[in-house]
Amino acid sequence: MISPPKAPNAFQYVWRSPWVRALVFLLLFYVLYRLLGQITTVVVVFAVGYLIAYLANPMLNWLERGRVKRGLGVFFVLLLFIGIFALAAGLLVTVSTQLIALITGLSAQVGRLNEILDGVFQWLGAHGIPGTEAVRLRLTDAVQTALQNLGRNIVPILQNVLSSSGTIFSGLVSIGGILGQVVLILLLSVYLMLDYSRVNASLLRAFPRPWQPRVLEFSELVGTAVGGYVRGQLLIALFIGVFVWLGLTALGIPSAAAIGFLAGAFNIVPYLGPVIGATPALLLALPFGWVKMLLVIVVFVAANQIEGNFLSPYILSKTTDLHPVTVLLAILIGASLLGFAGALLSVPAVALGKLMLDKYYFPSRVYTEGP
Repeated sequence: MISPPKAPNAFQYVWRSPWVRALVFLLLFYVLYRLLGQITTVVVVFAVGYLIAYLANPMLNWLERGRVKRGLGVFFVLLLFIGIFALAAGLLVTVSTQLIALITGLSAQVGRLNEILDGVFQWLGAHGIPGTEAVRLRLTDAVQTALQNLGRNIVPILQNVLSSSGTIFSGLVSIGGILGQVVLILLLSVYLMLDYSRVNASLLRAFPRPWQPRVLEFSELVGTAVGGYVRGQLLIALFIGVFVWLGLTALGIPSAAAIGFLAGAFNIVPYLGPVIGATPALLLALPFGWVKMLLVIVVFVAANQIEGNFLSPYILSKTTDLHPVTVLLAILIGASLLGFAGALLSVPAVALGKLMLDKYYFPSRVYTEGP
């Protein structure tokens, strides 16, 4: 005798309503949002530790193929990261100190700049070009106003960075201070590097089983676009920093290492590094005359051309092969929406979108046959 089908229990009956499901999911999202707001520091620490493990994993795999045990490889990578962070921290303090001295002593540079402008406009007036005096006065006023604003706005920020009691440092102090956060990040990154594949498998298991193939496929796209872009940009930024440092050192420009660090660090956002680095370099080269200033411009133009024509196509390859116009538009839109963070994240986001179009949209029937 065939038994009649079981009636749905109370939970199944209530869960059938789409309004109940929508309300439950909205409530879950709200609770998750409030929870993330309370543990933001922990999430950031884990994200930075995972990023270190993610960036170091190709090097660890390469060492393992060379018969170096993963634990020993993690030790080598950890020493490398500590050395890079120590060098970056030392250079950052040097850069801030030198920029403070530069900006606060710009009055002498303004006098020199005025002499140069006077000579240029006198030459233009002697050759019968009208209106040069009015242009000279406006340009001189604009330069002086810009330099005054620079000193008034930038110097307090840099002094605040160098102060251990400044708002930037105090804002970072949450879990046992900065040193505690650094130790936690390094400890987490060590465990994540040792068990990188197991951690990824555990994260994948958090999704429902039917979703896992798609999640894995999408994570591979993210790794190809974003991961490849980040690693490539770090290598390019290292080249830009070293190239600018050596070039300015050969020209005898003061603070060459600091300017090279600035150019390399800000070159993580494409095309921004040469602009940021060239500004203090030109100001420091101003007392040496036009020839030194032109040679400084040559150094930064050469660095930019080598990056754009050789390094970026070779290192980033076809993975994130975006047209320069696309890169510039992405940076401008990202900066206008989210500031510096938007400028930093816009290019890898566009690279990921390009890969998704190539993989999902262009082969689809919507694209080939029309909607």
